Amino acid sequence: MRCISFGPSKTKVSEVVLGTMRIAQKTPQQVAELIQTALDCGINAVDTAPIYGPSEGIIGDAFAVSPGLRDRVWLQTKLGIRPHPRVKSNYFDFSYEHIIESVENSLTALRTDHIDSLLLHRPDALMEPDEIARAFQVLHDAGKVIDFGVSNQNPAMMRRLAKHLTVPITANQVQISAAFTPMFDAFFNANMQNDAAVMRDGGILEYCGEHDMAIQAWSVLQHGYFGGVFLGDANYAELNAALERIAAEHDSTPTAVAINWVLRYPAKMQAIVGTTRPERVRASAAACDWQMSREEWYEIYLCAGNMLP
Repeated sequence: MRCISFGPSKTKVSEVVLGTMRIAQKTPQQVAELIQTALDCGINAVDTAPIYGPSEGIIGDAFAVSPGLRDRVWLQTKLGIRPHPRVKSNYFDFSYEHIIESVENSLTALRTDHIDSLLLHRPDALMEPDEIARAFQVLHDAGKVIDFGVSNQNPAMMRRLAKHLTVPITANQVQISAAFTPMFDAFFNANMQNDAAVMRDGGILEYCGEHDMAIQAWSVLQHGYFGGVFLGDANYAELNAALERIAAEHDSTPTAVAINWVLRYPAKMQAIVGTTRPERVRASAAACDWQMSREEWYEIYLCAGNMLP
């Protein structure tokens, strides 16, 4: 398993991250076994969030039934998405009070004394950067959070926030997959008069690279916005054929190849894999067994239905 150097302390964190959005129906013992499988494959990172229902509590219970497991895991959670009390929707809250309360609740649920990485979950239009900075400093000084980051934020948002922080933004969690490539599309079609040229993200990949931030890709096997898994999807026949051919040449699997494609971008890349099946954890970890060639990377990009100028 390959690792990146995360945050100012350069903590060695696996490129593949175990996501836990779908563990609600699992028992603590099953989740402990899932985390142990990940560790056996070299995956030492676990990602969760309070908006994922009971996930934090189940992880905390998994730590309880497997003594010593927490000490072997780099643990990341998020905050800021809240169910609206009157409208059937979520809303966002990066207020000082909510940040502090959310972290305290997460620490209790996770049965731990610290969070290794805390992300602001999506942007909050009403955020007050000085409030966020104050909350982050309080949590950092108390040893309750080691590193801080964001998710789904563009460079303008991160610059606005970073101006007020005394701790660095260490990661940005964004959607990337072989079938979801708007950031690459705009890169290739710069200064062209076509839809692919529209830069919708403001240059996230470039900003993160410039500031030594980890890029954490979510939905690495999905197309669209939770449109479904593209592996085996007849609408992505050409892409699947390419993944299968490349997998056969490397004695690998299409799953590993698809994740390898995400990790191939030359930056501090991580892929969050939200599976609850041990065999898929092992298949995902195998994405780091070899490095994809340029020809293979571009073949997958083109076979996903993209064009190059």
